Amino acid sequence: MRIIITGTKGFIGKNLLNKLKDYSILEINEDIFDHSDWIGELHALLNSFDPHVIFHVGACSDTLELNTNYMMTRNYEFTRILSDWAKDQDAKLIYSSSAANYGTNNLYPSNLYGWSKYVAEQYVILNGGVALRYFNVYGPGEEHKGKMASVAYQMLTKQKNNEEVKLFPLFPKRDFVYIKDVISANLFAMENYHKLIANYYEVGSGEARTFEDILNTLNISFTYYEEKDIPNGYQFYTCSNKTKWMNGWESSYNLEKGLKEYLEYFKTL
Repeated sequence: MRIIITGTKGFIGKNLLNKLKDYSILEINEDIFDHSDWIGELHALLNSFDPHVIFHVGACSDTLELNTNYMMTRNYEFTRILSDWAKDQDAKLIYSSSAANYGTNNLYPSNLYGWSKYVAEQYVILNGGVALRYFNVYGPGEEHKGKMASVAYQMLTKQKNNEEVKLFPLFPKRDFVYIKDVISANLFAMENYHKLIANYYEVGSGEARTFEDILNTLNISFTYYEEKDIPNGYQFYTCSNKTKWMNGWESSYNLEKGLKEYLEYFKTL
């Protein structure tokens, strides 16, 4: 079986590549945009490799990016071309979407990143593909993400560097999903594709947990910012709805289990 994975230099793509390394894999990364005719280059790669499955993970993941052309080229146009090709060639397309689609009011995105993922997701669904909406992913392989890395990674790094750890007050909660659950969801989508087509599914732990839960589990001391320091539009609650999970798939990691495994990995860095 021939598989294309986009974004293999990133967090989720790298983990997916490691899991599928025994297959025939073509990796496509952001350097494709270095070509003056990147669309022609992408079509050439698709036609020559002729994949059975495309895991479209690659995207601009900076939720604070404000350059519209940059964001929409990478998150929408790239997705549109892959989706059209997959539909025409009857290939499986599994798209890495985001819970950012829900925004701050649980109805629609609240920033450019969220809208770019939302419109791309809708295009994939209309073409008969499968979209997976990830919640707050954490785990091994995210070291390169900087400010976009998970709270767990950032706080472990601060502790290692003897830096102060501070949280926003009022106990915001997130659905923290371990990377191995995200990878298992992708594999499940591939194996059960024709039962899942033309829809999106949530991928999370099914639990909303506080940032305090993370730090207490990791035995990291913390203090708080003042309430006035909370940014406008800050998201106070996310939790995946189990009724929107793929039928037959479920999370294998709660927060404690995931953090325990992640901590052992972090000690090796």
